[in-house]
Amino acid sequence: MTLLIAGDIGGTNTTVRLVELTEHENTITTLFEASYLSQRYSDLVPIIREFLSTTGQKIPTIACFAIAGPVINNSCKLTNLDWFLDGDRLAKELGMEKVILLNDFAAVSQGILALDESQLLTLQTGKPQKTAPIGVIGAGTGLGESFLIPSGGEYQIFATEGGHTDFAPRNELELKLCHYLKILYSTDHVSVERIVSGLGIIDIYKFLQQEQLYQESAEIKDLIRKVETSVCREEPNLDPAAIIAKGALEKHDQLCQKTMELFVENYGCEAGNLALKLMCYGGLYIAGGIAPKILPLLKDGRFLTAFLAKGRMSCLLSEIPIYVILNAQVGLLGSVLYALKEHH
Repeated sequence: MTLLIAGDIGGTNTTVRLVELTEHENTITTLFEASYLSQRYSDLVPIIREFLSTTGQKIPTIACFAIAGPVINNSCKLTNLDWFLDGDRLAKELGMEKVILLNDFAAVSQGILALDESQLLTLQTGKPQKTAPIGVIGAGTGLGESFLIPSGGEYQIFATEGGHTDFAPRNELELKLCHYLKILYSTDHVSVERIVSGLGIIDIYKFLQQEQLYQESAEIKDLIRKVETSVCREEPNLDPAAIIAKGALEKHDQLCQKTMELFVENYGCEAGNLALKLMCYGGLYIAGGIAPKILPLLKDGRFLTAFLAKGRMSCLLSEIPIYVILNAQVGLLGSVLYALKEHH
């Protein structure tokens, strides 16, 4: 019997899973799983120690953690969390033989290879090609992008930091939004992630609120204020982006609706940019924690219209299959699979 730990470390939540490999190491059993609010901890070590203390199991020899940030030489400075993680340090402090750090979207890319049709929603059927690249994009706390290239009957997986490329405004309103974000963050560079992410939803809302172009319900305004300024922030399911998305889905707040329209359109636009660069006829997979929660907004046509709005190249993009990943733990699944590969 072999034990291993897999984890999905995000700017908002950290999910940890203890996995058992049976006798011939061909059966995987999840023994324990728990989620933690990342920002309540100063580092990953206290989370893993707390997790292990509840399992009653011996310390595993190997762990693989998917990290929201660039992983270089098995170390990572997280993009949306004030942590610096190093695999060797983690192994030493946790008493393990090996700790592997993996970019979170490399883990997602590994995980999608194990998904079945029931865990996917098709936004565009396209014309799938088994020998073509696969693209992955996903908005959560930030914006992740990765891709897979067929090689010798398997796939090579490549993580990127494509979410930090330039935001390209498409109209006067988005030019104003770009200018607003430059002032807000005291920067000359506004990345796509500033718009297409959970944090982006909040910033779009506040920009439109400032512009006073759309009606805002007092109820939602008050709820967002309470969440941002009070103990409500301790509730993981209460965050301003979720409140705004809910207001748009329920169609009772014009400001929320317009916020999510801008979010979805720019999500589709950036997905189209990635698809054009990769020509990913193997499929474009929409990952991240936001997409499954706003499916009606992704299916209403705005996402696909923005995705296809590439002028002379639109006809090419109409043949790319697009899938929304419904399995919220695809990154954790990818971490398990990657750890198993390394173990063997």
